[in-house]
Amino acid sequence: MWHPKFLLSKHTVPSCISNLSHIPEPNVVLISQDKPDHCHEPTLQQLDPSSALTNILAVPGAAKKIRGMKHFDPSRVHALPTYTSKDCESVIRFYIPPLSPGGAAGEATIAYVPAKMDVSGLHNALGITYRPPTTAPSPSRYTPPSSASPYPNFSSPNPHSVPINMPPTPPDSPPQRPHSLASTNHPSTISTASSSASQPMSHTTSATSATSGFQIAHHHFHHPSTSSCTTSSSQYTRPAKTLSLIYSPHGLAYSPHIQTYATTHLVPHAALPLTALIHGFDRVENPWYMGGNVNAGLPGGVEIAKNLMARCWIGAHDEDKENTGISVLKIKLRKFGIEEVRDLVRREWNGGGGGCEVRNLECGEEMVLRS
Repeated sequence: MWHPKFLLSKHTVPSCISNLSHIPEPNVVLISQDKPDHCHEPTLQQLDPSSALTNILAVPGAAKKIRGMKHFDPSRVHALPTYTSKDCESVIRFYIPPLSPGGAAGEATIAYVPAKMDVSGLHNALGITYRPPTTAPSPSRYTPPSSASPYPNFSSPNPHSVPINMPPTPPDSPPQRPHSLASTNHPSTISTASSSASQPMSHTTSATSATSGFQIAHHHFHHPSTSSCTTSSSQYTRPAKTLSLIYSPHGLAYSPHIQTYATTHLVPHAALPLTALIHGFDRVENPWYMGGNVNAGLPGGVEIAKNLMARCWIGAHDEDKENTGISVLKIKLRKFGIEEVRDLVRREWNGGGGGCEVRNLECGEEMVLRS
C-alpha cells in the first residue's frame, strides 16, 4: 500500500486461481479501492482487453489508475458514483430480461458508499442487490417503459438500453430500530455447504439461469425521464426474493453511511434481511497522524450485521500477510477468532444470533447460500 518504504504487504498463502484466464469471462469487475492490494495492475492485466463482455466498475481513484494502465478500452472502465438517496443516477442498475414472455424482469444494482472525510481512503462499502427474472406472469413494482431511451449500454455496441422504473417511494420517516428494517418478504432460510477448490468450476451464460452465471443484457447509469426517483404503487407483488450483499473489507460506520443506504435503498427493494455481509474480523489501528483506523474489524462489523439482520457474515481481508515498512512499527493488531465473533454476535442478538451464520473461508473454500 502506498510507498513500499511506508508499507509493503505480501501474501503468505498462494492464490487458488493462478490466472484470471482460468475462470469464466466476467460481466463486471468491481474494484473497491485504488490501493495496490485492491487495484493490482498485474492481476488486472490478466483480463482480456478485447472482451466485449467485461466492464470494470471502480471507485473514482481506481478508475483513473486503470485507465492510465492503457490496457483496457477506456469506454469499458467506469467510475462508480457516490451513492445518495437524492440522486437516481447514483445507483448502477442492470436490467435482466424475463425468462419467458409474461414473466417478470430481474434487476441487479450496485451502489458505492464511501466514508466522509476519510483521509486514508480505506473505508467504504459496495452494496449489491439481485432480483432474478421469472417465467411466471406476476405484477411487479417494476413496469416496463413504453419505448427505449438512449442510455449507455456496457454489454453491447448498441447505445440503447431498455430502462425500467425505479421502486416506489420509501417511507417518509425511515425506520431506525433494527427490527423495523425487515423486508416485506419472509426471511430467507440459509444453509451452507463447502466444496473443494479442486473441483471444476461451472458457468452458465444463458439468461435462463436465475441463480448463477446470468448474462446481463442491458444496464445503465441513467434513469428514465421522470419527475422523481421513484414511482408510486399502492399494490404490488414481488416476483422473487431480492438478495443483498454488502462488501466492506476495511469497514464503514453503520451510522450514518450504511444506515442511509439501507433505509433508502434496501428497504424499498425488499432486500432485507441482508443475505450476506463480507467484512473483516480483525481490527487494525495506526496512530492518528498515520491515518488512524485501518480495519474496523469485529466491533464495526457486528453493528452492521445486527442492524441489517445479516443471515451470513463472511470474514474478509484478515489473511496473515508478510508486512514490512515504517508503518509496521506503529501498527496495532487485534485478532478475533471465529468463536469470539460468534459469541459477540449471540450477545448482541440477545442470545438469538444463531440466525447469522459466521464463517471464515480458507483460500479456495466455497460456500453456497440457499434461500
